[in-house]
Amino acid sequence: MTTYPLSPEQVRHYRIEGYVVAESVFGREDLATIDQTIRELTDRALGGEDMSKILELEPEPLDGRRVPRRIFNPYDQHPAFRALAEDPRLLDRIETLIGPDFNLQHSKLNMKPAKVGSVVDWHQDLAYFPHTNDDLVTTLIYLDDATEENGCLQVLPRHQHHFFDHTGPDGKFAGMIREDLSDGRFGKPVSLAAPAGSAIFMHCITPHASLPNRSSRPRRTLIYEYRAADAYPIYYGEMTAIAEAKQRPIRGRPAPFARFGGPPPLIPNVGKYASLYELQAQTKTKLAATS
Repeated sequence: MTTYPLSPEQVRHYRIEGYVVAESVFGREDLATIDQTIRELTDRALGGEDMSKILELEPEPLDGRRVPRRIFNPYDQHPAFRALAEDPRLLDRIETLIGPDFNLQHSKLNMKPAKVGSVVDWHQDLAYFPHTNDDLVTTLIYLDDATEENGCLQVLPRHQHHFFDHTGPDGKFAGMIREDLSDGRFGKPVSLAAPAGSAIFMHCITPHASLPNRSSRPRRTLIYEYRAADAYPIYYGEMTAIAEAKQRPIRGRPAPFARFGGPPPLIPNVGKYASLYELQAQTKTKLAATS
């Protein structure tokens, strides 16, 4: 039986740098299936009455049209997304990072449409959904060729062992890092350009961001967050309950005990549930009002 583990060199890169890129994990046929699924799903949602359960729209219209910027929870939206999330080409690589027993914590699809793709400010994923340990892997699959021009992922290497400040001016969770990362004190960001079908395996505390897409080409990214079976969510209100409803068993056995490890988890002070896009926009509005 063919298996698809990460190489020792790739695992070492992940442990030290906080991420690793595996190019061309999925081929043209896989991408064509997902492309057709996205088209069918978005067309149906845009024509329906309760689109908000499936799509989040870009705030900026394109040629007078509202365009999707995110598909919520794709794993549960269509069998094609489930098949990809459970594909051994992904799972074997995940297993080399966090062991044989793990679950899907959540899924989403960021669309980054041409000319209007929203900026995503610097943040750390685990700040948004704290767990008892940090054996969670953010897995990003590029569905289009990703370049700096169309807003590929940027990471800040070697900062997966501590949290930056995510507190807004009102003391609430800002959804973004509030410290200045542009002056070089924390190192230089790395742009992760890669061809369509490539997968990025990123530690859940690695700081990352992406610029807006001002090119003429889309940059869609399918994201699956996997967590070790013994990484359990830390309850902090409505956000935890909503997120936990999306977790799914994927590989191996359930864990009867929680394991504690990693840096002390940051507990976000969040009121009503909101997407990361919304939280970052709210923070920018508050900052503008206080400047």
